[in-house]
Amino acid sequence: MFFAIFIGILVLALAAGVRIITEYERGVVFRLGRFSGVKSAGFKWIIPGVDKMVKISLREIVMDIPSQEVISRDNVSIKVNAVLYFRVLHPEKSVIQVENYLYGTSQLAQTTLRSVCGQVELDDLLADRESINRRLQEIIDLQTEPWGVKVRAVEVKQIDLPQEMQRVMAKQAEAEREKRAKIVLAEGEFQAAQRLADASRVLASEPTGLQLRYLQTLAEVAGDKNSTILFPVPIDILRPFYEKVIASEKSAGDGGVPDPVVMPGADS
Repeated sequence: MFFAIFIGILVLALAAGVRIITEYERGVVFRLGRFSGVKSAGFKWIIPGVDKMVKISLREIVMDIPSQEVISRDNVSIKVNAVLYFRVLHPEKSVIQVENYLYGTSQLAQTTLRSVCGQVELDDLLADRESINRRLQEIIDLQTEPWGVKVRAVEVKQIDLPQEMQRVMAKQAEAEREKRAKIVLAEGEFQAAQRLADASRVLASEPTGLQLRYLQTLAEVAGDKNSTILFPVPIDILRPFYEKVIASEKSAGDGGVPDPVVMPGADS
């Protein structure tokens, strides 16, 4: 009877010391309160009542950093939240050096997010997120290194602006688009003016080209089913009459009798 009880107690003791560690975990063992070693994955046994095992996951942890009230360098009140990616590299440090590495990493990330975002202006925070993310990652990783925690990345997820600031930025963006539109329009008009100047020089060098342009214009106007057709008269046709009038005025000023001006279509 005593032997059976002894066997039963021994079996219970052996069963109480059995531990199963999965592939993504490590077991930190303490023997009589002192660090004994780190157990890898698989079937493990510890001495009941003497050894104590703490399991630590080595998988990457994705932690959401709650929205933080931040006042930027240019005195704009905003709310910023982010996402933190980290994992445990040294299980023994994550147990010995800090009471709760998850809580500690979360609090450190929140304070660092407020500090870093408060040192930059709003425009830089909106336009240069990569630099902000890299700076956050470096600072948090440096602070969590004694805990055996490696921070892989920090990503600023959302920036909430006040309604007044949103309206101001919308007006600024609209003004910027209008400025670009006016610049593009002015450049287009300048290029068109250059082309017209080139075309006028070509037509001036070729008198027959101007007449062909007149005929082309007449063909375009007649094709629109218009009842009225304007026939352009070249200035060169009227030049002889203009010169004759000028000569007559000069001769009258000299006391002579001006020659009669005969206009086209007048009775002889």
